Amino acid sequence: MALVVQKFGGTSVADPQKIKAAAQKAIARHVAGDRVVVVVSAMGHQTDHLVDLARAITDRPNAREMDMLLSTGEQVSVALFAMAVQAAGYEAVSLTGAQVGIRTDSTHTKARIQSISTDHVQKLLAGGAIVIAAGFQGIDQHGNITTLGRGGSDTTAVALAAVLGADRCEIYTDVDGVYTTDPRVLPAARRLSSIAYDEMLELASLGAGVMHSRSIEFAKKFGVPVLVRSSFRDVPGTMILPADRAKPRPASGVALAKDEARITLENVPDQPGSSHALFSELAASGIAVDMIVQNVGQGGRADISFTVPSDDLPAALERTRRVAAALGATGVSHDDEVAKVSAVGVGMAREEGVAGRMFRALADARINVRMITTSEIKISALVDRADGAAAVAAVHAAFALEQPTAGEVDEAVDGHGPRPSALEVVRRLEGMEDLAIEDCVLDSSQALLTLIDLPDTPGVAADVFAEVGRAGLFVDMIVQSHPREGRAEISFTVPSADAARAADVTRGIAASRGATMADVPNVAKLSITGVGIRSHAGVADRLFKPLADAGINIDLVSTSEVRLNVVVAAEHGERSLAVLRRAFGL
Repeated sequence: MALVVQKFGGTSVADPQKIKAAAQKAIARHVAGDRVVVVVSAMGHQTDHLVDLARAITDRPNAREMDMLLSTGEQVSVALFAMAVQAAGYEAVSLTGAQVGIRTDSTHTKARIQSISTDHVQKLLAGGAIVIAAGFQGIDQHGNITTLGRGGSDTTAVALAAVLGADRCEIYTDVDGVYTTDPRVLPAARRLSSIAYDEMLELASLGAGVMHSRSIEFAKKFGVPVLVRSSFRDVPGTMILPADRAKPRPASGVALAKDEARITLENVPDQPGSSHALFSELAASGIAVDMIVQNVGQGGRADISFTVPSDDLPAALERTRRVAAALGATGVSHDDEVAKVSAVGVGMAREEGVAGRMFRALADARINVRMITTSEIKISALVDRADGAAAVAAVHAAFALEQPTAGEVDEAVDGHGPRPSALEVVRRLEGMEDLAIEDCVLDSSQALLTLIDLPDTPGVAADVFAEVGRAGLFVDMIVQSHPREGRAEISFTVPSADAARAADVTRGIAASRGATMADVPNVAKLSITGVGIRSHAGVADRLFKPLADAGINIDLVSTSEVRLNVVVAAEHGERSLAVLRRAFGL
C-alpha cells in the first residue's frame, strides 16, 4: 500500500466540473489500495479576486488580515473537493493548514514552514479517509493564520509528502510536465521524462513557472520523488529525481528570467570587507541577490555587480549608494532593462565546450552579453531584456533540445529510491525551510586567467572561448563583469597543470583584440553547496563576513541556486576552508 500526495492547482479546480474530475483521480488511487492525501489551491482566480476586494477597501491592507482573507480561498476548495469525494461514495475529510498541523514563522504573506505535526493526518488515513488539505497556509506560534507566498500550495504538498514519508508527490497542473524551456516563448520546447532536483531548482529559480523553487528545496532535502503531470491530458509527465537517477545531459533546459535589474558598485577598494559591507546591508533589508560578479581588482580597485528582482531595485539602489559612500567607491550604476538567460544541465561539468556553444549561439544571433556567471550545472548570461526571447531560442537550438537525448524514453521514471530514515526526517523537521548547507570544499588545482579591456561587442566571449577550446583547455569557472566605457573583462579558471599554456593562449587573445591579460598560476576555489542558497537573503553575508574578519580578500565570485563559488589567493585556501566550514556549522 503506497502513500501518495496529490496536489491540484487553481486551474485544476477552477469550477465544479473540474473539482469532480480531480476528485476522481484521488478516488482512483484510493480504490487501488493507496492512502491518499490531496492538497488543493484556491479555485481559478479566486486569490486575485480576494486581493482586489482588499484593495477596494484600502491601498495598504494589514498583512495579518490579508492572510486571514487569502486563506479562505483554499478553505472553499478543500470543502468542495471533500464533498465531491463524499458524493461519489467515499470518505473524505477537509482540513485547514492549522488543522493539518503546519506551523510557520510569523512572516505574514510569505511565511516559512517550521514544522508539521502528522498525528491527525495519519489517524484519518488509518481510518480509511482521503485527506483533503488546504495548500498555501499554516499557523504561527501565536495562533495567527499565515500564508506561504508564491508557490505555497506546491510547498505544502511536497512538505507533507516529506513528513509523511510518501512514496510519491504528484503535482497536477495545466501543463504536461517540465519542458526544455517555456513553450509559450518557444513552441519547439520538448517535455522531459525526468530531471534532477538541482536542474529543476535552477530552472524554477530562473522563472520556469511549473513549480516554485521552495517546493523543490523540500523535495531535494527530504528525497521526495515528484511527478509533474497534466490534470487534463493523460500523458506521463516529468519525474523530478536525484541527479544520479535522472538522465544526465549537457543541457536539460534553458530558462529566461525577465524581471531582473543590474546594479554595479564601481571602483570599490579591493580589500577584505568590501563585499561584506554591501551584502550585509542588502541582507538586513531582506533583499535576495541573484547573480554576483566581482571582477579581478586592478590598481587596488574592483567592480562588484549583482542582480536583484526588478521590484527590489529602488530599495537595493538606496542601500548600495549608502555603502558606496561609506567605502569610497566612485559610483553606482544600474540597468532595469536586462534579462538573464541560463542553460542548465547536470552533465555540463563532464563535457567540454558547453560554454563556448552557448556563447557562439548568442553571438550568431547578434546578442551582446553583459555579464556571465557559471556553476557546475549552469551558465547564465545577462542580456538586454529586448533580446531575451531570441536568446532563449538561440541557446535552445545550440543544444538541440528539441530532440530527445539518445537513450531517453518518453515515459515517467519510477520514483522509488533511497530516502532519509524516519529518525532523520524527524530530526530535520524543526526549521524545515532553514538554509541547508551541505558542504564546503576546497579546490587548489586551479589557475586564474583574466582578459582586461576587451571590446564590448557581440561575440567577444564566443571568440575567446572558441580559441581556448581549440587549445584543448578545460575551463571551470567563467565570470564576465559588467562592461564600462565600452570595455569588458572576462576571467576564467583552468587546471593549474595547464597554467603556462593557458597564459600563452590568453596573451595571444589579448594582443589580437587590443586588450591586456593577467594570470595567477595557482588560486584556491571554495565551493559552498546546499539548499536555499539563493532564496535566503543572508547567505552572501554569511560567506563574506567570516572571510573579511579573517583578513582574506576575495578575487572572484560566481553564484547559482545550489552553489556559491569564490576564488581567493592560494596561500589562503586552507584557512578560508576552515573559516567557512566553521561559519556554516560544517
